[in-house]
Amino acid sequence: MAPTTQHTSTPSATESQSSKSVMQIIAFYKFVPLTDCQELAPRLKQDMIDRDILGTILLAHEGVNGTISGPPESIEEFITILRAVDGLDDLPYKSSYANAHVFNRAKVKVKPSLISLGSDIDPTIDPNTRVGEYVKPKDWNDLISDPEVVLIDTRNDYEFHAGTFEGAVDPKITRFRELPEFVNKNYDPKVHKKVAMFCTGGIRCEKSTAWMLEQGFEQVYHLEGGILKYLEEIPQEESMWKGDCYVFDERVGVNHDLKPSDEAKFCPTCGHALTTKLRCAPEYVPGKRCSFCPELE
Repeated sequence: MAPTTQHTSTPSATESQSSKSVMQIIAFYKFVPLTDCQELAPRLKQDMIDRDILGTILLAHEGVNGTISGPPESIEEFITILRAVDGLDDLPYKSSYANAHVFNRAKVKVKPSLISLGSDIDPTIDPNTRVGEYVKPKDWNDLISDPEVVLIDTRNDYEFHAGTFEGAVDPKITRFRELPEFVNKNYDPKVHKKVAMFCTGGIRCEKSTAWMLEQGFEQVYHLEGGILKYLEEIPQEESMWKGDCYVFDERVGVNHDLKPSDEAKFCPTCGHALTTKLRCAPEYVPGKRCSFCPELE
Protein backbone atom coordinates (compact mmCIF):
# COMPACT_ATOMS: atom_id res chain seq x y z
CA MET A 1 0.00 0.00 0.00
CA ALA A 2 1.36 3.38 -0.93
CA PRO A 3 1.97 5.75 1.98
CA THR A 4 -0.74 8.31 2.58
CA THR A 5 -0.54 11.81 3.96
CA GLN A 6 -2.56 13.03 6.90
CA HIS A 7 -4.48 16.20 6.17
CA THR A 8 -5.83 17.07 9.59
CA SER A 9 -7.31 20.56 9.63
CA THR A 10 -5.51 23.18 11.68
CA PRO A 11 -8.02 25.57 13.27
CA SER A 12 -6.92 29.05 14.22
CA ALA A 13 -6.04 29.68 17.83
CA THR A 14 -8.57 32.52 17.73
CA GLU A 15 -11.51 30.29 16.86
CA SER A 16 -14.67 30.80 18.91
CA GLN A 17 -14.74 29.68 22.53
CA SER A 18 -16.96 30.16 25.52
CA SER A 19 -16.38 33.16 27.78
CA LYS A 20 -15.28 30.85 30.60
CA SER A 21 -12.71 28.97 28.49
CA VAL A 22 -9.51 30.90 29.00
CA MET A 23 -6.93 28.25 28.13
CA GLN A 24 -6.49 26.55 24.78
CA ILE A 25 -5.34 22.94 24.73
CA ILE A 26 -3.75 21.56 21.59
CA ALA A 27 -2.64 18.02 20.78
CA PHE A 28 -0.24 17.47 17.92
CA TYR A 29 2.17 14.98 16.43
CA LYS A 30 4.03 14.34 13.23
CA PHE A 31 6.33 11.58 12.11
CA VAL A 32 9.24 13.28 10.36
CA PRO A 33 13.01 12.81 10.67
CA LEU A 34 14.44 15.20 13.31
CA THR A 35 18.20 15.44 13.69
CA ASP A 36 18.68 18.21 16.27
CA CYS A 37 16.48 17.06 19.16
CA GLN A 38 19.05 17.69 21.90
CA GLU A 39 19.53 21.27 20.73
CA LEU A 40 15.84 21.88 20.05
CA ALA A 41 14.51 20.64 23.41
CA PRO A 42 15.81 23.41 25.73
CA ARG A 43 14.84 26.09 23.21
CA LEU A 44 11.27 24.87 23.03
CA LYS A 45 11.02 24.58 26.81
CA GLN A 46 12.14 28.16 27.25
CA ASP A 47 9.66 29.27 24.58
CA MET A 48 6.92 27.52 26.60
CA ILE A 49 7.99 29.13 29.88
CA ASP A 50 8.14 32.57 28.30
CA ARG A 51 4.54 32.22 27.10
CA ASP A 52 2.85 30.60 30.12
CA ILE A 53 2.47 27.32 28.25
CA LEU A 54 2.38 24.05 30.21
CA GLY A 55 2.32 20.45 29.09
CA THR A 56 4.63 17.85 27.59
CA ILE A 57 6.37 17.67 24.24
CA LEU A 58 8.29 14.57 23.14
CA LEU A 59 11.04 14.77 20.54
CA ALA A 60 12.62 11.76 18.82
CA HIS A 61 14.56 10.99 15.68
CA GLU A 62 11.21 10.01 14.15
CA GLY A 63 9.26 13.19 14.94
CA VAL A 64 7.34 15.18 17.56
CA ASN A 65 4.36 14.51 19.82
CA GLY A 66 2.79 16.80 22.40
CA THR A 67 -0.18 18.15 24.31
CA ILE A 68 0.05 21.63 25.80
CA SER A 69 -2.19 24.32 27.25
CA GLY A 70 -1.90 28.08 27.40
CA PRO A 71 -3.53 31.41 26.56
CA PRO A 72 -4.80 31.32 22.95
CA GLU A 73 -2.46 34.09 21.83
CA SER A 74 0.52 32.21 23.32
CA ILE A 75 -0.53 28.98 21.66
CA GLU A 76 -0.77 30.77 18.33
CA GLU A 77 2.78 32.10 18.76
CA PHE A 78 4.09 28.70 19.79
CA ILE A 79 2.54 26.96 16.79
CA THR A 80 4.43 29.42 14.60
CA ILE A 81 7.65 28.51 16.45
CA LEU A 82 7.04 24.78 15.97
CA ARG A 83 6.24 25.19 12.29
CA ALA A 84 9.54 27.00 11.78
CA VAL A 85 11.36 23.74 12.61
CA ASP A 86 12.55 21.93 9.51
CA GLY A 87 9.91 19.37 8.53
CA LEU A 88 7.16 20.74 10.78
CA ASP A 89 5.92 23.53 8.50
CA ASP A 90 2.53 21.81 8.10
CA LEU A 91 2.24 20.44 11.65
CA PRO A 92 -1.44 19.66 12.29
CA TYR A 93 -3.11 20.02 15.67
CA LYS A 94 -6.43 19.47 17.40
CA SER A 95 -7.82 22.11 19.72
CA SER A 96 -10.11 22.36 22.74
CA TYR A 97 -10.58 24.76 25.67
CA ALA A 98 -10.74 24.71 29.48
CA ASN A 99 -11.17 27.19 32.28
CA ALA A 100 -7.57 26.84 33.46
CA HIS A 101 -4.31 25.05 32.75
CA VAL A 102 -4.72 21.28 32.55
CA PHE A 103 -1.02 20.58 33.19
CA ASN A 104 1.28 21.42 36.09
CA ARG A 105 4.64 21.84 34.37
CA ALA A 106 6.36 22.62 31.08
CA LYS A 107 8.35 19.61 29.88
CA VAL A 108 10.24 18.84 26.67
CA LYS A 109 11.79 15.38 26.57
CA VAL A 110 14.04 13.65 24.06
CA LYS A 111 13.09 9.98 23.69
CA PRO A 112 14.27 7.02 21.58
CA SER A 113 10.81 6.89 19.98
CA LEU A 114 7.55 8.83 20.15
CA ILE A 115 5.45 5.77 20.93
CA SER A 116 6.84 2.27 21.26
CA LEU A 117 5.58 -1.15 20.21
CA GLY A 118 8.71 -2.68 21.73
CA SER A 119 12.45 -2.39 21.16
CA ASP A 120 12.40 -5.41 18.85
CA ILE A 121 9.61 -4.00 16.67
CA ASP A 122 10.26 -0.25 16.49
CA PRO A 123 13.37 -0.48 14.26
CA THR A 124 11.49 -2.59 11.72
CA ILE A 125 8.69 -0.12 10.96
CA ASP A 126 8.66 3.43 9.65
CA PRO A 127 5.34 5.34 9.60
CA ASN A 128 6.99 7.88 7.29
CA THR A 129 7.06 5.32 4.50
CA ARG A 130 4.12 2.96 5.08
CA VAL A 131 0.96 3.18 7.19
CA GLY A 132 -2.65 2.07 6.96
CA GLU A 133 -5.27 3.96 5.00
CA TYR A 134 -6.53 7.14 6.65
CA VAL A 135 -10.30 7.39 7.02
CA LYS A 136 -11.80 10.82 7.56
CA PRO A 137 -14.25 11.22 10.46
CA LYS A 138 -17.17 11.74 8.05
CA ASP A 139 -16.49 8.30 6.51
CA TRP A 140 -15.67 6.45 9.74
CA ASN A 141 -19.24 5.39 10.63
CA ASP A 142 -19.73 3.69 7.29
CA LEU A 143 -16.45 1.80 7.61
CA ILE A 144 -16.99 0.47 11.12
CA SER A 145 -20.58 -0.49 10.28
CA ASP A 146 -19.25 -3.00 7.75
CA PRO A 147 -19.71 -6.44 9.37
CA GLU A 148 -16.47 -7.65 7.78
CA VAL A 149 -14.42 -5.00 9.58
CA VAL A 150 -12.65 -5.87 12.84
CA LEU A 151 -12.57 -2.67 14.91
CA ILE A 152 -9.68 -2.57 17.41
CA ASP A 153 -9.27 0.06 20.10
CA THR A 154 -5.48 0.45 20.40
CA ARG A 155 -5.62 2.31 23.73
CA ASN A 156 -5.09 1.01 27.26
CA ASP A 157 -7.86 -0.71 29.20
CA TYR A 158 -8.70 2.25 31.46
CA GLU A 159 -9.07 4.45 28.37
CA PHE A 160 -11.41 1.93 26.78
CA HIS A 161 -13.56 1.81 29.92
CA ALA A 162 -14.07 5.58 29.84
CA GLY A 163 -15.54 5.41 26.35
CA THR A 164 -15.15 3.81 22.93
CA PHE A 165 -16.85 3.22 19.59
CA GLU A 166 -19.80 0.90 19.19
CA GLY A 167 -18.57 -2.61 18.40
CA ALA A 168 -14.92 -1.94 19.27
CA VAL A 169 -12.72 -4.73 20.59
CA ASP A 170 -10.94 -4.10 23.91
CA PRO A 171 -7.44 -5.66 23.75
CA LYS A 172 -7.26 -5.41 27.57
CA ILE A 173 -3.76 -4.02 27.47
CA THR A 174 -2.09 -1.82 30.09
CA ARG A 175 0.50 -0.39 27.71
CA PHE A 176 0.80 0.01 23.96
CA ARG A 177 3.64 -2.46 23.50
CA GLU A 178 1.29 -5.29 24.54
CA LEU A 179 -0.82 -4.78 21.40
CA PRO A 180 1.25 -6.98 19.03
CA GLU A 181 0.88 -9.99 21.34
CA PHE A 182 -2.89 -9.47 21.45
CA VAL A 183 -3.12 -9.25 17.66
CA ASN A 184 -0.92 -12.30 17.12
CA LYS A 185 -3.09 -14.39 19.46
CA ASN A 186 -6.45 -13.34 18.06
CA TYR A 187 -6.18 -12.39 14.41
CA ASP A 188 -4.93 -13.95 11.19
CA PRO A 189 -4.29 -11.90 8.05
CA LYS A 190 -5.62 -14.77 5.95
CA VAL A 191 -8.93 -14.71 7.84
CA HIS A 192 -9.41 -11.14 8.99
CA LYS A 193 -9.28 -9.21 5.76
CA LYS A 194 -10.33 -5.78 7.02
CA VAL A 195 -9.02 -4.22 10.22
CA ALA A 196 -9.80 -0.70 11.48
CA MET A 197 -7.88 0.84 14.38
CA PHE A 198 -8.26 4.05 16.36
CA CYS A 199 -6.71 5.95 19.26
CA THR A 200 -7.03 9.34 20.96
CA GLY A 201 -5.16 11.57 18.51
CA GLY A 202 -3.85 9.22 15.85
CA ILE A 203 -0.23 8.61 16.80
CA ARG A 204 -0.63 5.07 18.13
CA CYS A 205 -2.40 4.08 14.93
CA GLU A 206 0.52 5.29 12.84
CA LYS A 207 2.72 2.70 14.51
CA SER A 208 0.12 -0.05 14.85
CA THR A 209 -1.12 0.07 11.26
CA ALA A 210 2.45 0.18 9.94
CA TRP A 211 3.17 -2.95 11.98
CA MET A 212 -0.06 -4.65 10.85
CA LEU A 213 0.91 -4.20 7.22
CA GLU A 214 4.29 -5.78 7.96
CA GLN A 215 2.44 -8.80 9.40
CA GLY A 216 0.59 -9.36 6.14
CA PHE A 217 -2.75 -7.68 6.87
CA GLU A 218 -3.74 -6.11 3.58
CA GLN A 219 -6.69 -3.82 4.30
CA VAL A 220 -5.81 -1.79 7.38
CA TYR A 221 -7.53 1.48 8.21
CA HIS A 222 -7.24 4.11 10.91
CA LEU A 223 -9.23 7.14 11.98
CA GLU A 224 -7.62 10.31 10.69
CA GLY A 225 -7.05 12.73 13.57
CA GLY A 226 -8.16 10.14 16.10
CA ILE A 227 -11.10 10.26 18.47
CA LEU A 228 -10.57 13.95 19.20
CA LYS A 229 -11.02 14.89 15.55
CA TYR A 230 -14.09 12.66 15.26
CA LEU A 231 -15.72 14.34 18.26
CA GLU A 232 -14.87 17.74 16.81
CA GLU A 233 -16.45 17.05 13.41
CA ILE A 234 -19.30 14.57 13.90
CA PRO A 235 -22.58 15.79 15.44
CA GLN A 236 -23.56 13.88 18.55
CA GLU A 237 -26.83 12.71 17.00
CA GLU A 238 -24.83 10.97 14.25
CA SER A 239 -22.05 9.70 16.49
CA MET A 240 -21.13 6.08 17.10
CA TRP A 241 -18.94 7.10 20.04
CA LYS A 242 -20.17 6.13 23.50
CA GLY A 243 -18.91 7.63 26.76
CA ASP A 244 -16.03 10.03 27.40
CA CYS A 245 -12.67 10.31 25.72
CA TYR A 246 -9.90 9.75 28.26
CA VAL A 247 -7.16 12.39 28.10
CA PHE A 248 -3.81 12.42 29.90
CA ASP A 249 -4.24 15.63 31.83
CA GLU A 250 -6.24 16.90 34.77
CA ARG A 251 -9.46 17.07 32.78
CA VAL A 252 -9.44 13.24 33.00
CA GLY A 253 -11.98 12.92 30.22
CA VAL A 254 -13.78 15.07 27.66
CA ASN A 255 -17.34 14.63 26.45
CA HIS A 256 -18.66 14.76 22.91
CA ASP A 257 -18.42 18.57 22.94
CA LEU A 258 -14.72 18.28 23.89
CA LYS A 259 -15.50 19.83 27.26
CA PRO A 260 -14.19 18.40 30.55
CA SER A 261 -16.45 15.61 31.73
CA ASP A 262 -17.81 16.15 35.23
CA GLU A 263 -18.42 12.42 35.59
CA ALA A 264 -14.73 11.62 35.18
CA LYS A 265 -13.27 14.14 37.64
CA PHE A 266 -14.06 12.49 40.95
CA CYS A 267 -14.38 8.96 42.28
CA PRO A 268 -18.13 8.19 42.55
CA THR A 269 -17.56 6.09 45.71
CA CYS A 270 -15.31 8.25 47.89
CA GLY A 271 -15.35 11.57 46.02
CA HIS A 272 -11.56 11.85 45.79
CA ALA A 273 -10.21 13.87 42.84
CA LEU A 274 -8.95 11.45 40.21
CA THR A 275 -5.54 12.64 39.09
CA THR A 276 -3.78 10.87 36.23
CA LYS A 277 -1.60 8.98 38.72
CA LEU A 278 -4.64 7.69 40.62
CA ARG A 279 -6.36 6.61 37.42
CA CYS A 280 -3.33 4.50 36.55
CA ALA A 281 -3.23 2.76 39.96
CA PRO A 282 -4.14 -0.95 39.93
CA GLU A 283 -6.96 -0.35 42.47
CA TYR A 284 -8.73 2.08 40.15
CA VAL A 285 -11.89 0.76 38.49
CA PRO A 286 -13.52 3.41 36.26
CA GLY A 287 -16.89 4.49 37.61
CA LYS A 288 -16.58 2.27 40.72
CA ARG A 289 -13.61 2.84 43.00
CA CYS A 290 -10.11 4.22 43.47
CA SER A 291 -7.21 3.57 45.85
CA PHE A 292 -8.70 6.01 48.40
CA CYS A 293 -11.98 4.11 48.75
CA PRO A 294 -12.53 2.96 52.39
CA GLU A 295 -13.25 -0.67 51.48
CA LEU A 296 -9.73 -0.95 50.06
CA GLU A 297 -7.93 0.22 53.17
